[in-house]
Amino acid sequence: MAEKSTKSGFTAEERAAMKERAKELKTAQTNAEALAAQLEKIAELPPADRALAEGIHEIVTENAPTLTAKLWYGMPGYALDGKILCFFQSAEKFGSRYSTLGFNDVATLDDGELWPTAFAVTELTPAVKKTIAELVKKAVS
Repeated sequence: MAEKSTKSGFTAEERAAMKERAKELKTAQTNAEALAAQLEKIAELPPADRALAEGIHEIVTENAPTLTAKLWYGMPGYALDGKILCFFQSAEKFGSRYSTLGFNDVATLDDGELWPTAFAVTELTPAVKKTIAELVKKAVS
């Protein structure tokens, strides 16, 4: 479970994620090195989160081959022109009850005045896989 916030207002998990992000920004990597680092992080996840991350990785790479693998706050991310378009966040990392697939503002998911940018993912059913594929395709268009 996530640790309570400290005087700084951040939990230990949040501080660790910020340190990982600072390290990511300092480390210049080729696309192949970034992919290897991403797959290594996925392999380190607990079994349930790893299965979701592996499935999402497969869906993203099949449906948006122009995206490049990157780590983002220590989690798998996918970048368009160097900017994180979407990312996976494991439930275990922050003691959440579900993992999430999130999209940043470079994703073109705009739909009127209000649209979701993060989705709870508990299982990769065929319907969920189809929805993720559609979201990823729309996000890069």
